[in-house]
Amino acid sequence: MGDVLAGIHATWEFDADSVLIRFERGIRTPKLLQSLRERRIPHAALSSVTLTPGKRDTVVLRAVPRPGADPLLEAAAGQLKEGCDPYRLVLPAERELLAEYYADELRSCLGPASDEPADRFLVAAPEAPMQFKAYDGRAGFDGERVSFRWFWTGASSAKWKAGDQTYRVSELAGIEWRSPEALDGHLRLLPREGAEVGVAADQDPAAVLFGLGYGPVHESLPFAAAVLESVRWTASAPAVPAPVLVNAGRRDPADIAERIHHLGELHQAGLVTDDEYSAKKAELLAEL
Repeated sequence: MGDVLAGIHATWEFDADSVLIRFERGIRTPKLLQSLRERRIPHAALSSVTLTPGKRDTVVLRAVPRPGADPLLEAAAGQLKEGCDPYRLVLPAERELLAEYYADELRSCLGPASDEPADRFLVAAPEAPMQFKAYDGRAGFDGERVSFRWFWTGASSAKWKAGDQTYRVSELAGIEWRSPEALDGHLRLLPREGAEVGVAADQDPAAVLFGLGYGPVHESLPFAAAVLESVRWTASAPAVPAPVLVNAGRRDPADIAERIHHLGELHQAGLVTDDEYSAKKAELLAEL
């Protein structure tokens, strides 16, 4: 089609095989949409197109994705607020006829499999590397590994005992994202092996907690989507030998000293036994 339809918070550009959605950077645009910047949605990723009345003399054009086609929506698992839906284009009511024209054009591009779940992701997730600050630690993802580095002010003693965590994507079966705008918000990695069932997120070394100002949607959800996409891609790709990382475990001596100091505080408070203290201290010193 090659046409452009500008709405509130976003502009849709219609191409022969996809729709390129560009999100505005204005202060009224939801932060999640700003962080996404733009997304290309192949026609093959769509199941239907709707046009409905909106609020305050507007109409809403929405492209409905097929289940399993978009890692962002798969990670969100229905928890996104309506205003943060990247597939909605809000337009003034006087542009309803024009919106109906584009809706019909999009419908004509849908394939025979549009009413079936997608067998793989068809929309790209945000690219790594990325990181965000959670309540009890900092999460990082470089495209191959997810790391959790605990904060001594927020992490539970169980997480301090376990130490900082690093998971290769190939070790994961998936992720669990619970919105920071709800109770018990967290990002939990689901290892293929060794996962503890029924463990609360604040006690699970494979999870980071969210809180007010920590792990907001526009940071943690793209992160979760990127990890989920890599997990699915790795699971379907042929296995290759992992490279040997030289000195991969080396840490900053000042950081090690700080962690040993906090470990000592936990020991004095009776939260860590003598044996646990000795073993963990030896483990930290071995990383120097």
